[in-house]
Amino acid sequence: MKKDIAPISWYTHSLRAEVTAKRRISFRISQVGGNMQEFISWLLLASLTLTSAESQGVYISQAWSGGFHGHVTLSPSQDLHGWEVHVKFSKPIDSLEVWTAKVSAVSSDKTEYTLTNKDYDRDVHGGSELQIDFNGHMSGDTAPTATLSSGGGSSQTSAPSGGGGSATKAPATQAPATSAPQTGGSSNLNSHPSTKFDYAKALKLSILFFDAQRSGRLPSNNPIPWRSDSAVNDNGDGHDLSGGWYDAGDHVKFNLPQATATHVLAWGLEKFKDAYQASGQLDMMYDMLRTPLDYFLKCWQPDRQVYWVQVGNGEIDHGYWGRPEDMHMSRPAYKVTAGSPGSDVAGNTAAALAVGSLVYKDKDASYSAKLLAAAKSLYAFAKAHPGIYSNSVPEAKNFYGSSGWEDEMCEAAGAMYKVTKDQQYLNDAKGYDKGGAGWAYSWDAKNAGCQLLLWEATHEGKYKGKVEEFVNSYDYGGSVPITPCGLSWRDKWGSNGYAAGASTIAVLAAADGIGGDKFKKLALRNIDYMLGENRQHFSYVIGFGSNFPKKPHHRAASCAPGYCANAGQD
Repeated sequence: MKKDIAPISWYTHSLRAEVTAKRRISFRISQVGGNMQEFISWLLLASLTLTSAESQGVYISQAWSGGFHGHVTLSPSQDLHGWEVHVKFSKPIDSLEVWTAKVSAVSSDKTEYTLTNKDYDRDVHGGSELQIDFNGHMSGDTAPTATLSSGGGSSQTSAPSGGGGSATKAPATQAPATSAPQTGGSSNLNSHPSTKFDYAKALKLSILFFDAQRSGRLPSNNPIPWRSDSAVNDNGDGHDLSGGWYDAGDHVKFNLPQATATHVLAWGLEKFKDAYQASGQLDMMYDMLRTPLDYFLKCWQPDRQVYWVQVGNGEIDHGYWGRPEDMHMSRPAYKVTAGSPGSDVAGNTAAALAVGSLVYKDKDASYSAKLLAAAKSLYAFAKAHPGIYSNSVPEAKNFYGSSGWEDEMCEAAGAMYKVTKDQQYLNDAKGYDKGGAGWAYSWDAKNAGCQLLLWEATHEGKYKGKVEEFVNSYDYGGSVPITPCGLSWRDKWGSNGYAAGASTIAVLAAADGIGGDKFKKLALRNIDYMLGENRQHFSYVIGFGSNFPKKPHHRAASCAPGYCANAGQD
């Protein structure tokens, strides 16, 4: 079982998605880290159909042993200035967790709960909607039904008399009481997940994030006006190592998370190329992916059996606040070799190169062949010299210290088999797989991706079962807690990142025939949370919506040329 080692504070997420001509949606999330500056790109891909909005009422959408999840949709016909909702359950409920409202009263038999506005959401305009999510705790495994009740008989929502204005009643169009079936925690919602946001806009914004991370000489079509050439002299023993992506808001180039991001991005392009075409972003995606792939080709020196895995020292880098164009500190380069192995980072990069060759096959056959040749030789190097790269490069331990290498090699072998159909790669993947379901899908944990690739290759039930076990652990009734607003909360460090990683596997699995709408709904629940479907209506994607991070921890974006000395680090 692998987990992130270093404490990470994530503060912004860029999600990109697009609606295709077939109304399919492709999601990607990139995450920028705070304190320890972690960066990973997660890809979320799904085939979803839009559905109509729900009418006002009480909806019990998920159930599991000892609990359930539901929501009330408040849709007043006139302005409310303070409100309360009475929810009547069909059986006693031990407790109710609500974030967007206060539980102001509970009946003696614990079947009726009164929910009252909080200060920030007391005003609800007529014709608008406010969704009030809740988690209930109960005895047994049968979810209750629920209705709206005024406590006096008729179904209604009212403004409390002390709510700062006249008591205003909003008629409640009662929806049929719904309950979740007991088997599998599945939902009684519509059979196709609904979508709420402009995912095409989010797609475009997040591609721009990767363009903002570029190091080295920038192309003539650079879309980021405040970025220019930087670190053009990066080298290892005189060998050119310019290019690639900077990590998060810093100026170090860490190949383990960079290769993870590249592999997942290419995996998504391979699965949902039509989505990019429909949104007009296909050329931008190809252009963006060339940056890390070209860089990996530089980093791998097969004639010397040397793979350069890091440029820049994290400790030195954190002592400088400024634009990459203006930095002058030492930028040492670090490598893995036969004697100082790193099959985790080498395998991860081989996977990125292999899937990169697949997506460029029709675009640029010569480039595709070059990527595949490098993938084959780098994979062979990684297989021949197993080991944890951060043991060979201790300078990486405090930032991206790896906890193992077998899962990266399993995913690499699976990717190599997908591209080449060489049976030896499939045999390797089976051998590297340790059988356990993943704890997370992240830069340091690839079990879930490995097992999904093995399912694609073999359709053996044991691999499907492990993928289902992993995704279900992030859903209602699973081992991973879910916040009242619907985020799968794996860990306090990088909480959105873990939710994004699980959603990545969920939608890729759905595309491969595992999990169906249930898995797609899990992904949408987490993605929508990150886009603003939360109690603060806060978007973690800069530029998306009206309430998003205004001062991200990102050196390159923090100040204009010549002004960084006064910029601070807020």
